[in-house]
Parts: sequence; structure tokens; C-alpha cells
Amino acid sequence: MTNKDLANLIFPEVKHDINYYEEKYPKRNLKEGEVVTRVAPSPTGYMHLGTLFQAIIDYILVKNRGGVFYLRNEDTDTKREIEGAVKLVIDTLKEYEIMPDEYEVEGKVVGEYGPYRQTERKEIYHTFIKHLIEKGEAYPCFCTKEELAEMRSTQEKSKIRTGYYGKWAKCRNLTIEEQAEKIKAGTPYVIRFKSHGDFDKKFIFEDLVKGKLELSLNDEDFIIMKSSDQLPTYHFAHLVDDHLMGTTHVIRGEEWLPSVAKHIELFRAFGFKPPKYIHTPLIIKKEGNTVRKLSKRKDPEASMSYYKECGYPKKAVIESLMTIINSNYEEWHKANPNSTYLEFKYSPKKMSASGALYDLDKLKNISKNIISKMTKEELMQESLTWANSYSEKLKKLIERDKEYYMNILNIEREQKKPRKDIAKYDEIIENIWYMYDDLYEEKEKVYEWQKITDPKEIQTITTTYMDKYFTTSDKELWFNGVKELSEDLGYASNMKDYKEHPENYKGSVADVSTVLRVALTSKSTTPDLYEIMSLLGKERITKRYTSLAK
Repeated sequence: MTNKDLANLIFPEVKHDINYYEEKYPKRNLKEGEVVTRVAPSPTGYMHLGTLFQAIIDYILVKNRGGVFYLRNEDTDTKREIEGAVKLVIDTLKEYEIMPDEYEVEGKVVGEYGPYRQTERKEIYHTFIKHLIEKGEAYPCFCTKEELAEMRSTQEKSKIRTGYYGKWAKCRNLTIEEQAEKIKAGTPYVIRFKSHGDFDKKFIFEDLVKGKLELSLNDEDFIIMKSSDQLPTYHFAHLVDDHLMGTTHVIRGEEWLPSVAKHIELFRAFGFKPPKYIHTPLIIKKEGNTVRKLSKRKDPEASMSYYKECGYPKKAVIESLMTIINSNYEEWHKANPNSTYLEFKYSPKKMSASGALYDLDKLKNISKNIISKMTKEELMQESLTWANSYSEKLKKLIERDKEYYMNILNIEREQKKPRKDIAKYDEIIENIWYMYDDLYEEKEKVYEWQKITDPKEIQTITTTYMDKYFTTSDKELWFNGVKELSEDLGYASNMKDYKEHPENYKGSVADVSTVLRVALTSKSTTPDLYEIMSLLGKERITKRYTSLAK
């Protein structure tokens, strides 16, 4: 019996050889310098921040150099697959305007190199595995879980490297006849790659982020096809898919770096040219004095749904990730404030090789800056779109009077240094509630009085102001009115005079302004008080000042 007979016994349904697929998926017609990248998530019903992180790199690399960016769904772990997960991934990429050129979702296939779901490529994988068995480069392994566990325990007790290699790879030494007999008897098996590597020997591998690395050759006979569903492991599917789909650059997390030796040996076994690798650093977060990996279980910000639910502008999330994608991005962005991130020239060498620290505070600052530059119309529309899905309260507030809402948002907006107090749309109500009488009345308020706290003095200031000095016809007249009120009540109308002779005054015009502000809003810090008063109007202001006195 020959290896070919064994291969036919294992894969009687395989109709083609690997040359058939080489012809079916010819080399892509790329111009010099163009690249082919892919984002390849597992459809587990969860879109991780790290997936978007890598997708941005895939996308920007193609935008920089031309080529193709495609989505491949690595769904061979059928036990973890969640219905609708593939659509979630494509919808998220579309939402962030990182749409792949080729993809497959809900039966729709875009591109000539599909199927783009690994479970639909089973026949292709079997053809390539069969080819290895025919060459004597792969074999069936019948070891049980119990046998493998016992082997590992023995290795650990002997303090030697664990794994299925060398003398430990006992099924490797079975004759073809013995293998065939077990298969015919229905004995469960996996398919293992037959390694020819020597772990004590090194090879040079160049990662585009980490540079040249000296790694041990692979000597492990690792599994390339599982027994339960006869689907390939990641190691083998990666080889077949990235070769046939013409991937030039594989962007993936650095957790895959230990598998490089396996992958390189697989590519060499077929005589294929390996792609270039960009092993991205782990996304980490600071927690107190410790730094740890961003956790799907512990950290809500690990999920892309978090940013949607909070109402962060999509541009802010991308910009925050760009700051950890390349160390020189922030400097470039400051020098090119009107350019988009797609105009930035990405360099793997400028990625951190030791971990990418993702800081929510930094995201908030970036987001505040982006929101501050929106027009009132843009912010109204963006926040309404968000509220339609996540906040019925804000939705009703906006739709009650869109013009009034926009006027509130526009306070200190369209100017050289716009205010930056909103980081995400779920903060809007907390920033403007005092501009709505119903929200103001129902709010349990804590008045942030500063220097002046005496209720009688507060009443005197507010009553005198409304009786004698209130105006919103002109900002200069309004401010002069506050100054005259201050002088009238014994406060310095000029800060310079107050600083030189504080003993001559009860306080300053700043103290009086603070009383007017806090009495009206309960807050000591708000946007421009004149603009607030102009929007509220005399009747509403009087009502609040009067109710406070009671």
C-alpha cells in the first residue's frame, strides 16, 4: 500500500488536485508595490477593539500603496460561532468606513477568490492535506486525549519541552498498513503535519514590526485537521487561504508569533512563498500601577459595541487607535489638521514592539476636540441618530425643538477656540439639562456656591440684577450691567482694583457673576453666561431666581 492509497482512503471524495485550485485562483494582477491584506475575525458574536485595530492597518496599507483589502471569516471553530456574527463584523467595518473590497455575508459574495468563509472551503483544504499525505508529509494520528495527557504529564515531570515531536510522536512510526487498518476499523483520528525541523537549529525570520528574529525551527508534528468535523486548524487554513487569495501582508496579533516556525515550515513544504508578517502588539490598559492586556471579560471597552452605546464619534475611535498604530501619528496630525488618517503613511517600524497602551482618557480628549469642531447642525444630526437607538430621553428633547437644541449646542462653538465639554453623546443631557425647565425642576440640584454663600446676599444680587440691570440685547451692555450691579452692591467692578485693595470691597465682579450663574444653573462652571441668559429669556430667569429665594 502506498501513501497515495492512504490519501485516497482518507479523502475518497476529493476530486481535484492542488493544481486545479492554483488555476482557479490565479495570481492577482497587481501593479508593482501594491498589496493584498485581510482582516480575518472569528464570528463569535463579538467585535473586539483589536479586530478594528488590525483592520485599520490592513485598510490604510492598501490605501497607501494600492491593492486589495478583503474580509475572510475564520469560522472553523463551529462550537463558538454565533448566528449573525459575520454580519456584525461587516456592519461594524462599514460603519467605520473601512469596507473590504471582497467579502461574503448572508449569501452575498463580492470578489473572485471566495468562498470567504472557511467552513465553505472544506473541499479545498482536504485537497491540500491529501497532497501532503501523498507526499508522505502528513499522517493520521490515533492518540486519544488520555494518551496525550499522560504524555504531557511525563514530559512535565521529566522537565522537558512538551509537545508531539521526535520520539513522542508515536503515530508517526505506524506503517501505512497499520494506519489504513485503524481507519477502516473506525478509530477516530486527526491529521498531523510531519515535521522535518530540528528545534536546536535556528532560522532568521523578519517581522516588519519587530525586525529580524532568531527562532528555533519547528519540530512538532502539529495537527492540521481536526477529527470532529474534519475542518483544518488555523495553522493549515492560514497557509491555504493566504496562498490562494494572494495575501501579501498578514497583519495579526503578536500572540501568533510562537506559531511562525510552524507556518514557515508549511509554506516550504508546498514550495509557496510566505507572505510578509506584521505582528501587532497586544492592546493593553493601565489599571492602577499595573498594565495588563485588554480583556474581553473584564473591560467593556474591549467590545466595539461599547463605543456605539456611549456615543463616541467613529472618527474619534479611529484617531485614538491611530495614535497607538504609529508613534509619529500625533505629530503628523498636528502638522496636517485638515487631512484624514488615510493620507498618513503607515510604517510597521513605528509600531510599539512591546504593547499598545489604549487610554480611554486620551480617547475622550480626542473626541472632545472632534465634537467641538462640528457645526451645530452636524452635532444635532449625529446626536439624534445616536439617540434614536440609545436614548429616548435625548431623542424627545431634540425633537421637541431642534432649533433651540442647536442654539444650546452652538454656545461657544463656532469660534477660534470652541468649548470642549462633550466627549460622547451620552454626556449631552448632563451638560445641558439646566437649559430645559422640566429637567431643571426635576433635577436634584447641588448648588455650587463659591465665595458668596449667604442666602440673603444671593437674593439681593439676583433681585437687584433683574430689577435694574438685566439685558440680553447686546453682550457689551450685558457685561456693563453686571459691572454696575457689582459697584452698586459694594463689589469691585474691576479685577485689577480688587487685587490691589481687596479690603475695600465685599468681593469682585467675578464673585457676583458666579452667583448669577449658580443661581440660574446650579453649576459654577458653564459655557458663556450671556448666551445662556439670552436663550432662557427674562421670564424664565426671573422664575428660577424667585424660586431659589423661597
